[in-house]
Amino acid sequence: MSDWPPNPQDKDQNSQKIQQQPTGEEWKLLEKVILVSVDEQRKARKWGIFFKFLTFGYIFLLLVIMGKGCSNNASSPASEPHIAVVNIIGTIAADKQSVNSSDTIKSLRKAFENTSSKAVVLNINSPGGSPVQSDEIWQEIQYLKKQHKDKKIYAIIGDTGASGAYYIASATDEIIVNPSSLVGSIGVIMPNYGVNNLMHKLGVEDRTMTSGENKALLSMTQPVDAAQKAHVQGVLDNVHDHFIHAVKEGRGAKLKSQDPAIFSGLFWTGEQAVKLGIADKTGSLNTLKRELKLDTAVNYTVEYSPFDSILDRMGASVGEGFATSLSKQVQTEQSAKIQ
Repeated sequence: MSDWPPNPQDKDQNSQKIQQQPTGEEWKLLEKVILVSVDEQRKARKWGIFFKFLTFGYIFLLLVIMGKGCSNNASSPASEPHIAVVNIIGTIAADKQSVNSSDTIKSLRKAFENTSSKAVVLNINSPGGSPVQSDEIWQEIQYLKKQHKDKKIYAIIGDTGASGAYYIASATDEIIVNPSSLVGSIGVIMPNYGVNNLMHKLGVEDRTMTSGENKALLSMTQPVDAAQKAHVQGVLDNVHDHFIHAVKEGRGAKLKSQDPAIFSGLFWTGEQAVKLGIADKTGSLNTLKRELKLDTAVNYTVEYSPFDSILDRMGASVGEGFATSLSKQVQTEQSAKIQ
């Protein structure tokens, strides 16, 4: 039978069906279905986060293994008689990508404690850096020399052995240089610049606020205060005194000249350094091998492969990602509870 024309009574019946509201039991059932769905979604998110971090952990472990495989650490030093080499190459600073006291001391201890190493060499090519890191290495060398009196330590300076690098070298039994090496620079520096006149010309106002009259010491945007300048100079002089004392104690009677210029921050060629007594002789690792009748040199330096910096950044990213995911998860759960 045709449905056309439409029956007005059917339209009224459909309208009544649409306007009918669910009963209380139906609402409860619908609420249960929605809550179950939300709970399932929450569990799915948790498992998703878990598997993501499991994948990150697997990749992280894989990179660690690869990094260790590419590292040049002397974890298994030669059992035959050899020269133990520890590198002092690059800027001396606290971070692990520079020459730092922590890693250098670990390397020196292994080098001295291995009974197969017959001598220890500091392979130096550094412009210097942190006086604190340099002094810590200097002190450890002095200690190890006393603990292993039968084992000599040499410093072999390549292109440069200046400032903090020479500070370290002065603790050794003998300093060997190339005739053209740059050696010395026994001094302390604190760079500082003043831009207050430039700021005045540009119409820039310094609104720095401090609690403590000397907190803005050496501010680039303020004129130099005479009393503050004198204080800083006293600090630098005190650190310089430590440097001079270390060199004199390390070199002792080997210093052939008492000229104050030696400690003025000047530097010399290796040939000139030998004449002044701040170095002992010219040579290289090869000449030392022949002198000691040892053919093998083993590198004991704690070194970091290119993967280490990647792992550091990755670890920071994973940590940040974990914190973000956890924060979002907590917010979601709190929102669900409030609703």
